[in-house]
Amino acid sequence: MKQGVIAGIASLCILAGPAVFGADSGKPQRNESSIQREVRHEVATLSRYTIFDNIAYRVDGTRVTLMGQVTQPVLKDDAGSAVKGIDGVTAVDNQIEVLPLSPMDWQIRRAVFRAIYDNEELYRYQLAPSIHIIVKNGDVTLLGAVMNEMDRNIAGIQANQVSGVFHVTNNLQIDSNL
Repeated sequence: MKQGVIAGIASLCILAGPAVFGADSGKPQRNESSIQREVRHEVATLSRYTIFDNIAYRVDGTRVTLMGQVTQPVLKDDAGSAVKGIDGVTAVDNQIEVLPLSPMDWQIRRAVFRAIYDNEELYRYQLAPSIHIIVKNGDVTLLGAVMNEMDRNIAGIQANQVSGVFHVTNNLQIDSNL
């Protein structure tokens, strides 16, 4: 079982790879890693996908499970449709959660965005935003990647200082290749 998590950076996407032929069908059958690369590409290029959304996926053979949280119901549908259209995918289980429509959560999203991306230590992430900000009922989850532990800690501290935030879960990963 392979699992991929979208960090929202389209430049890391790789298009579909080689196909293999099924022994009994004679038709080309995509291998799991090829499907995984194509899912990553399709999700990262969704037009409504922002840093306030998180779409993760799991590929089991030719079956894809979509997970995560999105701010718009149409984005959940777009993701499911895009993945269903990938050659070789036989089933899509769309478990993406649509976050509640809440003016307070939108206010928190914008404030956390400013607190993180306007910070002089984190300013470098503005060109290719790699920090996703998920807000549900005043609780904030930070997902994605930063270059070092200091940036991870600063992002968490900045989010914690925003008015209206009840709790911050900092799930940022360290990726020195950013």
